[in-house]
Amino acid sequence: MTRVRVRFGGAAVADVVQAVEQALAASGVTIHAGASVALAVGSRGIAGLHEIVRATVAWVQAQGGRPFIVPAMGSHGGGTAEGQAAVLAGYGVTEAEVGAPVRSCLDVVELPRGDAPVPVYFDRLAYEADATIAINRIKPHTSFHGRYESGLMKMLAIGLGKLPQARALHRLGVAGLRDGMPRVARQVLRHGNVLLGVAVVENAHDQVLLGKALPAARIPEEEPDLLELARANMPRLPVDELDLLIVDAMGKNISGLGMDTNVIGRLKIPGVAEPERPRIRVIIVRDLTPETQGNAIGIGLADIITRRAYDKIDFRATYANVLTTGFLERAKVPLVADDDRTAVAMAFQACGMPAPAQARVVRMRNTLRLDELLVSPRLLANLADRPEIEVLAPPAPLFAGGNEMVPF
Repeated sequence: MTRVRVRFGGAAVADVVQAVEQALAASGVTIHAGASVALAVGSRGIAGLHEIVRATVAWVQAQGGRPFIVPAMGSHGGGTAEGQAAVLAGYGVTEAEVGAPVRSCLDVVELPRGDAPVPVYFDRLAYEADATIAINRIKPHTSFHGRYESGLMKMLAIGLGKLPQARALHRLGVAGLRDGMPRVARQVLRHGNVLLGVAVVENAHDQVLLGKALPAARIPEEEPDLLELARANMPRLPVDELDLLIVDAMGKNISGLGMDTNVIGRLKIPGVAEPERPRIRVIIVRDLTPETQGNAIGIGLADIITRRAYDKIDFRATYANVLTTGFLERAKVPLVADDDRTAVAMAFQACGMPAPAQARVVRMRNTLRLDELLVSPRLLANLADRPEIEVLAPPAPLFAGGNEMVPF
């Protein structure tokens, strides 16, 4: 395999904290002295998340406000208050790190339903505060595409609605989720205390491309443009046809499904057509990230996993998450291989792949990091004349004598 760099467009901001500070200052929003402010933070591994939260905390405090953090992640973290606080701690979002306490509970209040297709819920701690600020990344969703996908509107609806809202909206299926989620979010904006949304857009190198602070009234009108910016800058594989994709690690800090479906071209939702590309015959997942804390939702998108990955699965947390979504295929356990070498051998045997020298194989760290890949000889030959591809090192064996792959 040969290590290559894939150059994507979209320059990152030079200083994340400074970018957030400037965005907040430009928002025109002010905090009343003494006001309690809930900062809603989700379960995604946003680039520089603790820095973004810390800068927002400092901005609130500079105006005399009293900020605190609430997890806004629906059913994640095992569907428990303690589990959701632990997810934030894994990202460095703790009182010691960001300067504001973390208060986690699953209690909700019900807001007026209006034209929403389901009851509308809102985190009780956030509701009892004087104001709420949502902090989230804007990006294409892993289950549906529409005017609003993964971002502030989804956090307002599902994240701050906790388990009841996540369950209610997911019962509507993909189309209902796509159409119902924005209606719920609009009711939250009308009847909740949302003051501001801090939106983050990342480039294909998992870096902050843009930070923007949107007053509550502007979130519905401006988020779609940020979504299109995110879509244009998301990472993609340099080829559409693969025999084998090896993913070193998956987890909810990488994507809501552990692996980004937009990258691997698999949805596994009954009744919904699979993406036309990329087309990958076999996917191996080698491990779970520490940050996912055993939540292996999305493991069903793979064909083969290692014993290492299997042994880290927290089935209670995984089932709590997948039962909320209703898309059970995504949590079904693939074939389990005792080690990496066995996993690769199983992959070749399963679908009659060609000899290794002719196989189209890519190995990646995870679906957020496509800037450096390991590619097989046949793919290297196909990519040789591509200006965005740079060879970083001579070819080297995938295995160095043992049963585990060499470090990436």
